[in-house]
Amino acid sequence: MILLKDGTVVNADGMKKTDVLIDVGEIKRVENNISAPNAEVIDCNGKLIFPGFIDMHCHLREPGQTYKEDIGTGSRAALAGGYTAICCMPNTDPPLDNAMAVKYIRTRSAETDGAEVYPIGCMTVGRAGKTLCEYGAMKECGAVAVSDDGSPVDSGAVMLSALKYAKTFNLPVLSHSEDRSISGDGVVNDGENATVSGLRGIPRSAESAAIARDVLLAMEADAKLHIAHVSTKESVEIIRTAKRLGAKITCETCPHYFAATDDEILSYNTNAKINPPLREQADVDAIIAGLADGTIDVIATDHAPHHRDEKSREFDYAPFGTVGLETAFSVAYTRLVATEVVTPSNLCRLMSTTPAEILGLPGGMIKAGARADVAIIDPDVEYTVDSTLFRSKAQNSLFDGWKLKGKVVGVIVNGVQKHV
Repeated sequence: MILLKDGTVVNADGMKKTDVLIDVGEIKRVENNISAPNAEVIDCNGKLIFPGFIDMHCHLREPGQTYKEDIGTGSRAALAGGYTAICCMPNTDPPLDNAMAVKYIRTRSAETDGAEVYPIGCMTVGRAGKTLCEYGAMKECGAVAVSDDGSPVDSGAVMLSALKYAKTFNLPVLSHSEDRSISGDGVVNDGENATVSGLRGIPRSAESAAIARDVLLAMEADAKLHIAHVSTKESVEIIRTAKRLGAKITCETCPHYFAATDDEILSYNTNAKINPPLREQADVDAIIAGLADGTIDVIATDHAPHHRDEKSREFDYAPFGTVGLETAFSVAYTRLVATEVVTPSNLCRLMSTTPAEILGLPGGMIKAGARADVAIIDPDVEYTVDSTLFRSKAQNSLFDGWKLKGKVVGVIVNGVQKHV
């Protein structure tokens, strides 16, 4: 039994200073002045008590590339960031394109001492964009959504079929929306900084045009569609318009898209090589506005670990991606809450409540009867990111050396207190 004493509970619908009593994996009471003589008492005075964060989009590299990350290290890195549940993408080797591969992830999750890991199954066999996987069998073994993330589905006909098929199993489709005929072999945002740096640009339309296509297909199929890693102002406006038209659309962005611009590439820092790429200040402003007005539903990490040797290559040859599980909350708190762009309750919606709703997962709210997944935050702690201290195997963090505010100081997963 655990008693969280004198903290401020943060839910999507508001905040209040109160106590929280946890027993046998469940939140039993959320009230003032709880007395529980046999409970372990955690003093939360001055702290924020959030429902545990849920990451809809991360890469754990298992199976096939465990020298970069594995389910154990990734799930423990998640704890350090306040995450109690994370959803791993299927671009592994081999990919998660069948029921047994999905079951393997759930089995490995049960063997670890970190955050709960939920698998996202492939949309198409081998992520080749041609033949649909067996969605029903994958769902029975624990898949919470389907996606070919890391690659788009180039064929509109296949994408439409996937949306219709997933609808029969009430599975969300998570779309990596990219028109590869436009993005080509680009490595950074196509703009002034690409010209200055001499690096090949990726036009913003590679993302926004693909999102427009996928939105229209989802509306035709009357199916659930979740757009991954939104990065451009045009994409935000397309999604805003689609929602006004009644589309069953949700979307996510990542901390690097509202906290950084493509100025980061001017030093040829390969940790700033991300797909989709870092954009310009007008895009950052649009992403922040979308988070504030509810157009953007979720903050995900797109945690993409790589070995140091891979990121040490020339910019053109280094892989895309930055790690994010251990910094996402602090970046969001620093850039959004501390600047009063969003409230703590809105951040709870973006990082806990809405991901749980989209994927049908437990958690997302601090209330009696809910699963006891909790993140305890000290909002006053300021610290400098040191990637050498990460729980992740990887250190390729865009935010290495950044000064941030708001730190995770405690995590409870299914009623069990974890080391952070």
